[in-house]
Amino acid sequence: MQRRTLIAAALAAGAVAATLPGAVNAQARNVTINVLTAGDQNMVDYITEFLGPQFEKANPGVRVRAVGTGPGDAGSQRIWERLEAQKKANAATVDVDVAIVHQKMAGQMVKDGLLSSYRGQVSTGSMATSAITKNALGVNVDGYVMPMFNSQVAIAYNPARVANPPKTFDELVAWANANPKKFGHNGIRGGMSGVGFVFGWLYAYAPDQKKLIEGPYDDATVQALTPALQKLKAFNAVSTITPGNAGTLDALNRGEIDMGPVWMDMFYSWQGEGRLPPTLKLTLLESGLPGQPMYYVIPDKSANADVSRKFVEMATSPVVQAKGIVERFNWLPGIDAQHVRSHLDAKLWERLFRDVPPDMLNKMARPMPQADYFTKIQEQYEKVVLN
Repeated sequence: MQRRTLIAAALAAGAVAATLPGAVNAQARNVTINVLTAGDQNMVDYITEFLGPQFEKANPGVRVRAVGTGPGDAGSQRIWERLEAQKKANAATVDVDVAIVHQKMAGQMVKDGLLSSYRGQVSTGSMATSAITKNALGVNVDGYVMPMFNSQVAIAYNPARVANPPKTFDELVAWANANPKKFGHNGIRGGMSGVGFVFGWLYAYAPDQKKLIEGPYDDATVQALTPALQKLKAFNAVSTITPGNAGTLDALNRGEIDMGPVWMDMFYSWQGEGRLPPTLKLTLLESGLPGQPMYYVIPDKSANADVSRKFVEMATSPVVQAKGIVERFNWLPGIDAQHVRSHLDAKLWERLFRDVPPDMLNKMARPMPQADYFTKIQEQYEKVVLN
């Protein structure tokens, strides 16, 4: 995200704030809420320059302080460590009011009793109904999380060369055999679009897709994936293995491949920047491809729980999801897409959902696997596919 875009958004905060959920009763006291976020610097910038100013304008007396803890699961783990240490110290309250975390640590925090079950207490809670609101890598997080956004792996293709894109993995295999090296993915190295494709492959060919997603884990289920991974090894022999997320997009841009898995937000960003032809399209496969959100969570002993809930309520409101999440990041909204439509320019809605409409997402989007399967599948890929 470009900094000047965020600053411009912050200056326009007043116009957006006029349509946000109601203010908290904080005017009589000075309140600072600490919002800790995992992820890249753009996550901190989003709070500091967009969400924070809007919330402060709507709630005089409230100050929003953003703290970044670093990218990836490691950033989320630092938040868990902070909360766990304060729990062990028997702190009456914790110094984290809102946190933004990845799926793995959200599930761990729920299991460890570190979070508040708050979704039913915010007006936007009923607007988020997808599977990711209930399942985080096999852990039941229902009530404890609100998705900040969702990202989705899809199949990008060149319609000039792929007139009828595959609808199933079987059709994809047939197409790849007929068009050697024209499908590309990065496997489990260098980017999650390839990892997501591997998970989608196993969802299609594993004996029990539901168990991979929900658990419980057992070694026998992993061993039962061997035939599907052997089939994937044969598929890779007629495919192009790219160096990562950007590598797949680069290969599509250069015409080296005609089809491959990508993150939808990266795809749209690259098209918007002129790095991909505007004619390229997206689709999903019927057995499903995974996506991955980040979550807003509220610690169990937040000192300012009422203000924290209102902050998340604003951050997940249709107008903020439309203007902040969709327009500025090209992410999919965390709440159900139909709630943001009236707040988006018709052309933007058409661009975002032209190829993969909300009903297709509801039907074919899948969560990532249960945490232990998430790790073990990648290990089995190394053993079976790469050897």
